[in-house]
Amino acid sequence: MGGTVLHGTVDVPAPPARLQADWERDIATQLGLEPGDVDTLPLARARMRWPDYPRCVQAVEDWLGTLGLPGLLPGCDTALMACRGARYHHDGAQYAGAAFCNLFLSEDKGLDVHFPGTGQRIPLARGTVLVFDTGQPHAVIPRGSGGFDPADFLPELDCSQVFLTWELPITHPGVARVLGVEMDTDPATALGLEGEQVWCDGVPSRVYAETGQWCNLDEPPCA
Repeated sequence: MGGTVLHGTVDVPAPPARLQADWERDIATQLGLEPGDVDTLPLARARMRWPDYPRCVQAVEDWLGTLGLPGLLPGCDTALMACRGARYHHDGAQYAGAAFCNLFLSEDKGLDVHFPGTGQRIPLARGTVLVFDTGQPHAVIPRGSGGFDPADFLPELDCSQVFLTWELPITHPGVARVLGVEMDTDPATALGLEGEQVWCDGVPSRVYAETGQWCNLDEPPCA
């Protein structure tokens, strides 16, 4: 797993007010996000009403270029996502071959993305951009909080975030280099696995949704 999380801020315009209203309506009526949920919004429909979408993509491409990663985005899968906070999780079991590059489009609502493995708490605001290994545990929690608590995301609070995400190939030499990924460190174990898994201290592992701490896959959830 890559132990480095890269982040910065790029200058992107606010999405049109009507498009933002569409997103909020979809979040409330179509997705029905509960605290901690992350789900997809329709990107193709949004692009038709989003004249500055190419400018957002170019801003991320330019930022990646400063990291020595030029020309990556055109060949990457792209999605438009929404979350109402996010419980601690990793995405390595589903996206082990990728790193995420996320561009946040919402204004600052007092939320941070927290990476307990690196100790980083990154304020989320329009233009915040991140690159990280999908196996790196993370959550979206209120600024100043000590962990994920559904009670922090009451229905009357405006705490949704919308962001673009790209799947960068983890095997790309530049991506592996900037994230500190070492390939094929335990090939004997990998050959015996039937699917993508994340192991910690020699056993299949997951993280506690409330704290982000690693635990064995068969351990019960926190109370």
